[in-house]
Amino acid sequence: MKTVILDENIPQPFRLDLDMFEVCTVGYLGWAGIKNGDLIRKIDDRFDAFITGDQNLRYQQNLVHRKISIIEVQVTRLDLLRDRRDLVVNAVLSAAPGSYQQIN
Repeated sequence: MKTVILDENIPQPFRLDLDMFEVCTVGYLGWAGIKNGDLIRKIDDRFDAFITGDQNLRYQQNLVHRKISIIEVQVTRLDLLRDRRDLVVNAVLSAAPGSYQQIN
């Protein structure tokens, strides 16, 4: 089963829409407010995919040799995320270590 972590800018209730995965949130782990580089290091070997609304992350992080896959969503409102649920699910299913995907 794929493991997913939601960034603090993703509404926590969205985890219920991803019930086919093992989902955790940055907030639940007490990691809210941690800088992106430190957060990526913490989650790299623990999760398969990181879902974030941070559009600057792709310019800040080098994913070479990383195990985590980053999935950037362009919207962070729960209703709009739910409209894109299938795209998010497919992105997680196709996620490869060190990859970066963007969902518009």
